[in-house]
Amino acid sequence: MRLRALLDTEALGLRLLSGEDELDRTVRGVMTTDLRDPSRYLSGGELVLTGLAWRRGPADSEPFVRILTAAGVAGLAAGEAELGSVPADLVTACARHRLPLFTVDEEVAFAAITEYVVRQVSGERAGDLAAVVDRHRRLMSPGPGGGGPDAVLDLLGSDLDLRAWVLSATGREIGGSGHPLPPALRAELAGAQQAASRTGRRAPYRVAAQGGRTFSLFPVRAGDGSADVRAAVLSDWFLAVAADAGEWPAERLDLLHGVTQLIAVERDRRDAARAVRRRLAAEVFELVRGGAPPAEIGARLRAAAPVLLPGTGGTPSWQIVVARAEWAGGGVPAGPAAQALLEEALADPERPGPDAADRVAVAAVEDTAIALVPLPAPRDASPDAGPRDEGAPDEGAPRPLRAEQLVAVLRGPMSRGLADDGRLTVGVSAAVHSPDGLRGALEEARHARRVAAARPGRVCVAGHEELASHVLLLPFVPDDVRRAFTARLLDPLRDYDRRHRAELIPTLEAFLDCDGSWTRCATRLHLHVNTLRYRIGRIEQLTGRDLSRLEDKLDFFLALRMN
Repeated sequence: MRLRALLDTEALGLRLLSGEDELDRTVRGVMTTDLRDPSRYLSGGELVLTGLAWRRGPADSEPFVRILTAAGVAGLAAGEAELGSVPADLVTACARHRLPLFTVDEEVAFAAITEYVVRQVSGERAGDLAAVVDRHRRLMSPGPGGGGPDAVLDLLGSDLDLRAWVLSATGREIGGSGHPLPPALRAELAGAQQAASRTGRRAPYRVAAQGGRTFSLFPVRAGDGSADVRAAVLSDWFLAVAADAGEWPAERLDLLHGVTQLIAVERDRRDAARAVRRRLAAEVFELVRGGAPPAEIGARLRAAAPVLLPGTGGTPSWQIVVARAEWAGGGVPAGPAAQALLEEALADPERPGPDAADRVAVAAVEDTAIALVPLPAPRDASPDAGPRDEGAPDEGAPRPLRAEQLVAVLRGPMSRGLADDGRLTVGVSAAVHSPDGLRGALEEARHARRVAAARPGRVCVAGHEELASHVLLLPFVPDDVRRAFTARLLDPLRDYDRRHRAELIPTLEAFLDCDGSWTRCATRLHLHVNTLRYRIGRIEQLTGRDLSRLEDKLDFFLALRMN
């Protein structure tokens, strides 16, 4: 199909502004975009539709047109709704680069033009697999004609008999083909995708999952693709296809890679829509961190609630979650990755789909992410609620988020994505019931994250309930002091265990965990009590300590916790 044919179709409402000599160009597809650099989604021959939201000033037109020309697009059609008319600087840039430029009547929807072009082009290429991609473009376009990831996956099933799912880095289902995967399998696939991405293997990644099922995983790269892979794998989506792509022809592989590009456009669009919420969250946390009066924080929360935390209703209780991602050697901008990761980890588990991540407000502060998590108001909190027995449990009370829930969501997939050089530490505050408590909750979550950071492991989470014990002190002990303290107490035992395989350190841990009970400890370790007494005596001999004394027991306990 030629550009001239589009211009001659009155129903499309196109008017030519420049490029009359180029109207014999062939149109091979259509794409709607408001990205400043859409080159990664262009393959050449497209009619590009734009609402001009990318243009912030006259200087933006020249680089935008240059990018389209380099990608080999057939023409550009600009809507007038955003600016009232197509700006002269865009007309000049298109004329300079010989790119045909059309204006679209306000009464004509982009979806109507998209559907017309796809129908014409697909009719000319009936039976060609690339026609499926064009149908995907129509379904992924914004507006009433768009269907989102589920529409694309349904089309894969109907046209190619492929069952596929779009999953987040945590294994949450973003879109599916009507057959939900079990949570354990989704987590397994997410971990496999991250591990493969970290090794730099060429996609798709073939995975033999538990139960004997084979999946092929295709990464969905968001943004401009320039993020460090160490951070990107913690937030990227991916397409999981229930098939072995190693047996596919090149045409089908190209098709699936094209599908991931279309889903990436959807991801970018949703991230752009989420930008306002993220900015509002940053403003709220800036007030909290700066010690603003509770009344000011409350007023800001109420004003921002429809955008910041849609659907919460009433006056919720709150929790704060703080997460930090770190890599050996540094150099990774981890704040955005931690932000996207918390949005996914705290998504509503009862609500599949991309919008479920909008239940929380998350701000990125350098390499740390801070989330404000609303808890629903008690169901019996209305003025008409009847009296309740004092001893009865409040079934309508909000259920606070617990550290164990985040461990269950994060540890499996993230441990593989962090590999050997990364760590993720998370702290969870207690619930507070008014803006007055938010500052304290933020400090509580920060302290809890420091407690988590004092533990070994790739993914560590600590809750507010742990701050009442001795472990609150551990994160504030200088690293060199901690190393010297643990070395003095535990190095002699490690050396002895290495030479004699005596298992003194596991014995010490069990003895302290059993509160010094000889019988319970011997039973747990399947030892005779005399053997246990011999081992404890050897520990005392090697360290010069007496495990009958409370002070020495406490020193050993702290050394093991700091180890």
